[in-house]
Amino acid sequence: MPRSKNTFSSRRGRLVQRAVHAGWAWVQRTGAVTAERPGRLRFGALGEGTRLAFPQGTVFGEPWIHLGDHCIIAEQVTLTAGLMPDLDLGPEPILRIGNGVVLGRGSHVIADTTVTIGSDCYFGPYVYVTSTNHSYDDPQEPIGKQWPRMEPVEIGPGCWIGTGAVILPGARIGRNVVVAAGAVVRGAVPDHAVVAGAPARVVRRWTPGDGWQPPLRTPPPTPIPDGVTPEQLLALSTLDAETIASLQAMEDIHTDS
Repeated sequence: MPRSKNTFSSRRGRLVQRAVHAGWAWVQRTGAVTAERPGRLRFGALGEGTRLAFPQGTVFGEPWIHLGDHCIIAEQVTLTAGLMPDLDLGPEPILRIGNGVVLGRGSHVIADTTVTIGSDCYFGPYVYVTSTNHSYDDPQEPIGKQWPRMEPVEIGPGCWIGTGAVILPGARIGRNVVVAAGAVVRGAVPDHAVVAGAPARVVRRWTPGDGWQPPLRTPPPTPIPDGVTPEQLLALSTLDAETIASLQAMEDIHTDS
């Protein structure tokens, strides 16, 4: 026999679910870190419009961490300056993050020595950036007990760092570089390049004389024209293929004339 549905229990379950979601949304809003509401964190600089989502990952050495304006730091992102908390790292910042940077969920930026991320860089989830690597010079000593090697890391402005990429000590990534998902980057990467693999290598590059080589396989996307409203975009989404083709034909006639 099928069990009868308990309408009251079902309604109560939905109310509880809504209450839980509403409570969690309140916790996320309240726990987010901004310049106006820094909580326990005292960054060396925390720019206007920058937000660290709740829950935050491990954060220490924040007096030596400078965050620019309008950055988005997603949930569970680790930001550290120095080998451990409560060290005096001197007068200069160790970790510098420019304006408009987005760090995806679960990413780690480990700055035991200087790490610089230029403005308008976008990181996918679970990217790992570190200025420190383990050494294994002494074959008798456990690797975890040997003094690590440190080299500064620099990521130029306008880069896209794909999901799960690893940026190793000493990496110097140029301007507007694409780092493919899962790539492991060390050494110098030129401006306007695409790198992929482990270790990463340049698979495509743009230069003023030759453009993109190898050539891009798809045409560039057409940006939304200035002045188009959300309501107009919503209306366009309801058009069928025949109407769109008719409008395109009229546009072509207008352009030719």
